[in-house]
Amino acid sequence: MKKKLKIYLPFAANELKRQMAYKGAFYLFIFISLFGSFIQYFLWMAIYGSSSSATLGGLTREEMVIYIFMVYVTNSIVMITISDWVSDDVVKGTVAMNLIKPIDYRMSLVVRAAGQVVYRFFAPAVFIWIGLEVYKVKVLHMPVTGITHILLYVASCIMSFLICVLFDFCFGMVAFFTTYIFGMLMAKEALMSFLTGQLIPLSFFPGAVQRVFEFLPFASMIYTPVMIYLGKYVGNELAFVLLRQAAWVIILYLLGSWIWQQVTKRLVVLGG
Repeated sequence: MKKKLKIYLPFAANELKRQMAYKGAFYLFIFISLFGSFIQYFLWMAIYGSSSSATLGGLTREEMVIYIFMVYVTNSIVMITISDWVSDDVVKGTVAMNLIKPIDYRMSLVVRAAGQVVYRFFAPAVFIWIGLEVYKVKVLHMPVTGITHILLYVASCIMSFLICVLFDFCFGMVAFFTTYIFGMLMAKEALMSFLTGQLIPLSFFPGAVQRVFEFLPFASMIYTPVMIYLGKYVGNELAFVLLRQAAWVIILYLLGSWIWQQVTKRLVVLGG
């Protein structure tokens, strides 16, 4: 274990340094994302204001405020895109170097993504999270989130992160066949913002559609941890959604291993 940490931790450290070196681009990304969250906030407040019901999709107005900004926090620390890293390695041919090194290529990508998570958590996710808790207590007059819900949320986020990067690794394997996947990345981001519950909580969909969406891996990336944070899952249902997340981690890991074996059989690298 100590040997593996010594091998893979530099990938996380280097990614952390890279993020700090390009702070301008990163904070511009934060501003744009946060601006989008405020647009959603005013849109949903208008919807609740024009509705005769105090609860929509199983969420009160106050819970929707928490949902919107916890989606932003969760998205910041969970949704790390590694498929473009794979594509870049394929285009440059540097993926060949990873095949001759005594490392697991996928593990190096996951650890590198973890380095980005650390940076995103401290800049600015944790500050927005704290600010949201203060707003929740002082303005919305809701009780502070209990330590149990916070720990369950963190555990769920860890599995969400693994689901996200393992799925993105599988998606990145498309680059071995098409080389450039920029257009597909844009389409994937748009689709995932819908399926993960970033744009609309999945509880707003009809029951049958909601059940289908919840069993896909995408719901486990954003929707599940946020709903755990809101206390919407309790007892057996809570255990079930956590087990479902763990199951998707295993499924995507095995799927990624199989796809990696298949693509490396057909890999041809010219030059050197």
